[in-house]
Amino acid sequence: MGKIKTHRGAAKRFSLTKSGKVKKTSAFRRHILTKKTTKRKRALRKIS
Repeated sequence: MGKIKTHRGAAKRFSLTKSGKVKKTSAFRRHILTKKTTKRKRALRKIS
């Protein structure tokens, strides 16, 4: 059996740190930002 190919959709959304932890960015930051508070948008900047 050959190697399993990486799921490209997942590869674009997640990245691994050197220690092996998974990093991903927060959702809800793309559009319809006018009704969201500055505090909420600032909190969404962090890596979840």
